[in-house]
Amino acid sequence: MQRGIQRRRFLTAAGVSIALPLFEAHANDSRTNNEKPVKRFVCLSNNYGVYRDAFFPSTDQAGNDYDIPETLKPLERHRDQFTTFSNLDHGNTIGHQGVPVLLSGVRPHLASYFTEGNLSVDQKIAEYEGANTRFPSMTVRVNESNLISFTRTGVQVPAIDLRGMFRALFIEDAADKKLTAADKLQRQTSILDVVLEKAKIVEKDLNKRDKRKFAEYLEAVRSLEKKIELQQPWLDRPKPTTDLIEPQQGKGTEADLKAMVELIALAIQTDSTRAITLSSGFANGDFGLSGGYHGFSHHGNRANHIDALKKIENNIMRQMSHLIDLLKSQEDILNGGTLLDHTTVMFGCGMATGPHSTKNLPLVVAGGGFKHGEHKVYPDPDSAHRIPAANLLLSILQNHGLEVDQFGTSTGTLTDFEWG
Repeated sequence: MQRGIQRRRFLTAAGVSIALPLFEAHANDSRTNNEKPVKRFVCLSNNYGVYRDAFFPSTDQAGNDYDIPETLKPLERHRDQFTTFSNLDHGNTIGHQGVPVLLSGVRPHLASYFTEGNLSVDQKIAEYEGANTRFPSMTVRVNESNLISFTRTGVQVPAIDLRGMFRALFIEDAADKKLTAADKLQRQTSILDVVLEKAKIVEKDLNKRDKRKFAEYLEAVRSLEKKIELQQPWLDRPKPTTDLIEPQQGKGTEADLKAMVELIALAIQTDSTRAITLSSGFANGDFGLSGGYHGFSHHGNRANHIDALKKIENNIMRQMSHLIDLLKSQEDILNGGTLLDHTTVMFGCGMATGPHSTKNLPLVVAGGGFKHGEHKVYPDPDSAHRIPAANLLLSILQNHGLEVDQFGTSTGTLTDFEWG
């Protein structure tokens, strides 16, 4: 098995040739069999749920022998590499406000009641990975806002579009911009030093309850301080190079989403990040449709709206299938096997359907070394035996290598969803 990355190692995908630079962390990599494998996480999502009758297999078809429904048909060739779930959700009854709960299980306005707030899975992984990659995480979007990524202090992580993703991965900043960035980091560090010094004085006069609140504030400051420290070493390290021309967005939902998925695959191949979230939408006129995704999602059983949803959501599954193809085709030079073997690809929505239901979330997980091929059916979400969707999130975190036994509203892992 090959370890480390050679200076002139080339990767290819979708007709693109990429020369990788020598990353210090990888050049000095002398991983042993006792060390944890390098893992990655990708989440694909939308803000309106799915047309459930075309997405979910029948609940009487649990296990391996199930009929793949219409919307999931593009994944059929990967049947043994993905799992679909029925009856998992976060227990919400709040319509669109369920969207940002997908990767945490915690409603933002209730975050203060949880140790880690409404920290999302991707940002938990970003904290774990630290400075192992240039970008601890990447939050991206196509035709829709990305509302699912949150830091432990409750800040929604801003998303970048197709052009921003390409430039972040491959375009070197000008020398004066790097100097400005370095100066900014230095100023931020100096300011934080002053804040922490002043905090010692303020804390003395606080009562017990206020001290707890103040401790949360200090934790947020220290978290920012750590992020600054992690950013500094990457300022002078060269980015990967590519022969790919900067993609022109606005060529249509299908083309833009496909291009973004290919950039995600390249980000993983170049080990630029190990946590990516993508929210996608729909542009009026695409697929011969006139209207908006939100309007279609309130279909009221109208045939033309249902047909529109099927076309939009089938395209999302086609692009997920394309991402799986790309990851399956590439050798994982850090772990052996393929990139898909060590990359968990999840599709999910925090709102189950456009008519504001948050029960039985649409969830599919591929790759990552999990044992796949099944339709897993859990107790009815309204029953006393319901299994929270946060248990799936905890399983993903443990699979990634995090030694945690609680995340968000989890009650444990999904004990029947194994990896290894």
